[in-house]
Amino acid sequence: MTDNTPAITRDGVIGYDASEIVTIDQATGAEFARYPVAGKEEAVAAVAAARSVTGAWWDLGFEGRAERLRAWRRQIALSGEEGAALIHAENGKPLDDARVEVLGTLEHLQYAADNAARVLGRREIPASPTVPNQRAWVEYQPYGVVGVIGPWNFPLLTPAAILADALAAGNAVVLKPSQITPGVAEWLIRTWQRAVPDLPAVLQNLNGYGAAGQALIEAGLDKLAFTGSVATGRTVAAQCAQTLTPVLLELGGKDGVIVAEDADLDEAAAHIVWGAMQNTGHGCISLEVAYVVESVHDEFVEKISDLARQVRVGSDDNSEIGPVPLPSQTTIIREHIKEALERGATATVGGLDAVGDRYVAPTILVGVAPDALAATEETFGPTLAVIKVADIEEAVAHINAGRYGLGSAVFSRDRGEAIARRLRVGMTSINDALVFSMNPAVPFGGRGDSGYGRKQGEEGLREFAYAHSFTAKTGPARFSASTFGRPAGAMAGALAGVRNRILAESGEQTA
Repeated sequence: MTDNTPAITRDGVIGYDASEIVTIDQATGAEFARYPVAGKEEAVAAVAAARSVTGAWWDLGFEGRAERLRAWRRQIALSGEEGAALIHAENGKPLDDARVEVLGTLEHLQYAADNAARVLGRREIPASPTVPNQRAWVEYQPYGVVGVIGPWNFPLLTPAAILADALAAGNAVVLKPSQITPGVAEWLIRTWQRAVPDLPAVLQNLNGYGAAGQALIEAGLDKLAFTGSVATGRTVAAQCAQTLTPVLLELGGKDGVIVAEDADLDEAAAHIVWGAMQNTGHGCISLEVAYVVESVHDEFVEKISDLARQVRVGSDDNSEIGPVPLPSQTTIIREHIKEALERGATATVGGLDAVGDRYVAPTILVGVAPDALAATEETFGPTLAVIKVADIEEAVAHINAGRYGLGSAVFSRDRGEAIARRLRVGMTSINDALVFSMNPAVPFGGRGDSGYGRKQGEEGLREFAYAHSFTAKTGPARFSASTFGRPAGAMAGALAGVRNRILAESGEQTA
């Protein structure tokens, strides 16, 4: 029997469609703005328009594109307060956290503009002994038209980091933002149009729900970058597989932090509470589970509980975390807390009463069963599950047994690096939290159910270009390796010569 129940994820309802988006002001719950929804025709038109300018954008060369990316950076900086206000209104995060997204975007654009030529420029390859008369080199060339489906939790910074890489690599881009934060994307596109009036179609956006994202994929993309839940990511990957469209997936996480017996507990507590609660816990790299060695467990719990009680929740200027923009997410947060408590956990801060209709206060859960939902599934809320472990071995085993593999943190005065290297995750901060996400030169991505591919850094630039290898004959060869009619005994002689050199390298006698 087929289950036709709509799949609800933290991205919304998979495949949902409507004729209009109505956003709300997260501070008041009142209507904020209305946006028309793009359908299949609009998606096809956007991709066609993008494709029509890919040649002109590539022909600018690295320096020409860098010049325009710097102009775009300037426009974003000039109207950064407008962008931050839109993020605050549509997403609900505190205004200063919205400003962080603008600042991060400016830094990502600077990195891409300054480094694309170095990373993606022509690279000479040493000649091979087999074909010494052949020059070889590699050039990294753009895919063409890249689609970017962005999230609501970081509606500017997350897609902007990808846009910077894709545009610097020479691609044209069509952005489909979350239906919760379309105004942020509209503002971003306006800054592009002011900065690059001669090539506005190089960067466009399509507003819509899940169906608009599906229409964008069907419109003939050359590559897609998707950020969102694992469930939606599987659907996106399956759709892309139908046309063998390459895809970058930045999906969920259940990031663990290890607190060793030699950790500075004050430092660890301060960073971990922030890493778990910042952005209302709406982060794929939020610290959701703390594995604490038993000798320091009780003291650590006392410290984080004291700090978590002080986190200010609301939408005014003094708030440190804001509302939950997606109503269905509060249901998941409540379920995870409830199940953990029913299985014996204790809430030293918060608990079920912390979960309201639009706001969720910080919750610290202690004594959580290692297989509880709060310890294994992405909560995406301001909660932290604490699990007591006998030693570091047990903590590492717990993290590595999970189906996710995005970020992590380790707190240890003397063994931080050694512990971090044993974790099967994409990123680790040592004696800090989430810092790997703050440096645009550091690759960002995970493994397992957290997705594949990378944004940021050299790997992020290469993610949006393919290697085109070249060889060119420079002169005649002693004998041709690429035609018939080789001299008799030539290959046998060549093999004997290579064998003798290998034997000589190890001091053995040649026959």
